[in-house]
Amino acid sequence: MGKETRPETVDAALIERWALAYLERFASSGANLRRVLLRRVRRRAGPEVEGAGDASDATAIIDALVARYRATGLIDDVAYAAARARAGLRRGRSLTTIRAGLAAKGVAAADRETAIGTLDAEAGAADPDLIAACAFARRRRLGPFRRTPEAGDGAMRMKELGSFARAGFSRAIAEAVLACADEGAVAALLRGEG
Repeated sequence: MGKETRPETVDAALIERWALAYLERFASSGANLRRVLLRRVRRRAGPEVEGAGDASDATAIIDALVARYRATGLIDDVAYAAARARAGLRRGRSLTTIRAGLAAKGVAAADRETAIGTLDAEAGAADPDLIAACAFARRRRLGPFRRTPEAGDGAMRMKELGSFARAGFSRAIAEAVLACADEGAVAALLRGEG
């Protein structure tokens, strides 16, 4: 028979190793890191220890660790939110979807709005939602980015409008993108000429 290994006890050193390993791989907000670490502690402790003193001790250790990481700059919710917002915009996510994604990661409302404000400033004269809608259309091959032009097909237009709506874009923005005849018209729309 093999040698039985006893699992490590959950202490501050182990939790810090988990935190650093996670932060090596992923950017994170403070609330998200806290959630990840608590989930690891619960998984390690098992159901029989649920509600015991170890869980509350681990919560205190995690809270202190997150506070220390914030103080040293290892976790910066504003920078994290701005980076995720820019990435979402490039991927064609609407501002509504970006806000919801940041909220799901535990970013505070003020930090979310700061990140969205950064997008507005970087976009200049163009509407960030319009930029995202154009990227969305390009990625999904909708409207002017369609492989086969199907002009006049009302069912196709409604289907594409539905795709934009499910992605969180307003009807006005979706119609503006779908009204473009080709990629040149999309570029003109983004410059404010459309």
